Amino acid sequence: MRSVKVYEEAWPLHTPFVISRGSRNEACVVVVECEEDGVKGVGECTPYPRYGESLASVMAQIMTVVPELQAGLTREALQLRLPAGAARNAIDCALWSLEAAKRQKPLLDVTLPQSIVTAQTVVIGEPEQMAASAQALYATGATLLKVKLDDRLISERMVAIRAAVPDATLIVDANESWHSEGLAARCQLLADLGVAMLEQPLPAEDDAALANFIHPLPVCADESCHTRESLSALKGRYEMVNIKLDKTGGLTEALALAQDAQAQGFALMLGCMLCTSRAIGAALPLVNSVRFADLDGPTWLAVDVSPALNFTSGVLHL
Repeated sequence: MRSVKVYEEAWPLHTPFVISRGSRNEACVVVVECEEDGVKGVGECTPYPRYGESLASVMAQIMTVVPELQAGLTREALQLRLPAGAARNAIDCALWSLEAAKRQKPLLDVTLPQSIVTAQTVVIGEPEQMAASAQALYATGATLLKVKLDDRLISERMVAIRAAVPDATLIVDANESWHSEGLAARCQLLADLGVAMLEQPLPAEDDAALANFIHPLPVCADESCHTRESLSALKGRYEMVNIKLDKTGGLTEALALAQDAQAQGFALMLGCMLCTSRAIGAALPLVNSVRFADLDGPTWLAVDVSPALNFTSGVLHL
C-alpha cells in the first residue's frame, strides 16, 4: 500500500513576472508525494488559469484518484484516468520519481550534458527597461534571452533590446497577444533583427492565419500544443512546438509527444511554468532532443526548494 500526500505551496518571486496576461509575484504549485516501502517519489505541477486550472481545481482532480494511487495505480493507467494537464503531471512525475528512487538510478537512462544553456526571460516593461534588463542578463552570462511582448511598442522594444545585446540569441514570446492583421510585417521585423524564433503570436483559435504567409523566422506553438493530438492541426502553421509537462500531463506523454513531433518534422523547445527545481528535474530527460531549453522558472524564486538545481545566469549546471 502506498502512502500519498497532496499539498499546496506558494513560493514568492524576487521580481514581478510580467507577461501579456498580467503580473505575478509568487509561484503557486501543487505537490504529490508517493511513498512505498520506505522509498519516496515527488512530483510538482503549476496550475495555469489560461487552461481553466486553479489550485483548488487541481487539488480536487488529484484527490479523485488518491485511493487508486494508494492501491498501486500505474503511470500507464493514469494516462487513461485523468486528462492532460497540471493534475496528471504532478502524479505522473511522482510515479516516475518513485520508480527512479526504487532503482536508485536517474529517471531515464539518458546521458545529460554537464551544462544546459537555458533562456532567461526579459519581462514586459518600457523599451529602455527591457533593454537594460537584457544587457544585465547578457553581461552575467545569459546568451539566450526570451523576450516577453504584448501588443504594444513592439518595434521600439525589440530595436532597443537588439542594440543593447547585439550578440545575444533572442527568442520572442507574445503569449497569444497579437492579431492576424500586420502579423507578417511583425514577423519580418523580428527576422530583420535576427530573432531566432517567435513563440505563439496569436490566440490558439486563430492559428489558421499562420498558414497564409511564408514565415521569415520559425514560429513555435505553445498554447496551441498540449499533447500528440495537437500536432495534426499545427502542420503548415508552426515549425516548432514547446513541450511543457504541465500541458502534456507529465513526462510520459511529453516523451511520446517529442517523438511524434520530431517524426513529423517539428523542432522542439522545452519550457516550464514558474516552478521550483523539482519541476525542472522531472523534465530533464527531454533536454537532449530540443533546440531551445527555457527552464528558468526556479531562477525567479526568492528561495528555491532544497536541494535545488544549480543555476547561474543562462546556464543550468548538472
